[in-house]
Amino acid sequence: MEVLWLSEDEVRSLLTMDDAIKAVERAFSDHGLGKTQMPPKSYLYFNRYDGDLRTMPAYLEGMDSAGVKIVNVHEKNPAQGLPTVMAILVLNSPHTGAPVAIMGATYLTSMRTGAAGGVAASRLARPDSRVVGLVGAGVQARTQLMALSRFFKIEQVRVVDRPMDRARALEAECRKFLDCDYSPTAEVQETCDCDILVTTTPSREPVVKEVWIRPGTHINAIGADARGKQELESSLTVGSKVVVDDMAQAVHSGEVNVPISQGVLKPEGIYGQIGEIMIGKNPGRTSREEITIFDSTGLAIQDVATGSLVYQRALDAGLGNWMKFL
Repeated sequence: MEVLWLSEDEVRSLLTMDDAIKAVERAFSDHGLGKTQMPPKSYLYFNRYDGDLRTMPAYLEGMDSAGVKIVNVHEKNPAQGLPTVMAILVLNSPHTGAPVAIMGATYLTSMRTGAAGGVAASRLARPDSRVVGLVGAGVQARTQLMALSRFFKIEQVRVVDRPMDRARALEAECRKFLDCDYSPTAEVQETCDCDILVTTTPSREPVVKEVWIRPGTHINAIGADARGKQELESSLTVGSKVVVDDMAQAVHSGEVNVPISQGVLKPEGIYGQIGEIMIGKNPGRTSREEITIFDSTGLAIQDVATGSLVYQRALDAGLGNWMKFL
């Protein structure tokens, strides 16, 4: 018995944003239909190193695909020349439980998260949205913008980060796929004057205030993916239509986790899950003036769906290395 190993470079060569969007749309839809098994991600906290390790198993019954991702988040890694996020994905045969593929999943994680933001915005943002605001200019900001560019005719991107060099570097990278007006700024408030706002910071204190958000804005809240993290002022989540990727996971590790722990937001005050909108169970945006928020915690079904597509592409292309397992 052999297992296919795919390196990060091989995954990168096989996975496009359009592929990731298709995989994530399928995963969200199956989730909305109740055709997935996915316990909330579990955490190991390495407090002395300012990091954590997460395990994320899932089974998509409709796709007959299963697997588990192991991923870390260590904020100090860039100072050591390492990515903040690193991941590996193991795909297993639902028929036997045997591993069939192991692949680097750092790039995959970034792409599927970006795809999730694009898919959610396509259902929750105003169709004529033209201005995107990016709070944070790291790797995830790039893939969020890439996915949004597949759904919207973006004319301007406002981006804030410290130092400003990061915002300018993001512009250089993003011009490869989106040529528009880029406006780096040092003020979060200026960035919030937009149609679609994307927050990708690791903050544990709100960086976006309710008064800065104009009616009709859609927000992709991406950075809060663990207990205690929060990017948006609690009152903003209370007064907006909040859509989560998964209810069980979001209440303990998403953008809503802090407002819920504070008692200012009730779980029943959350509008619903994106999968329910995908299958038409609930409508998405219902007015031009409402403020909508997509609370993205990152789901294992996104990883397995996207990884399964990469695996099939690798088989077709003859890429990867086979390793003896049994």
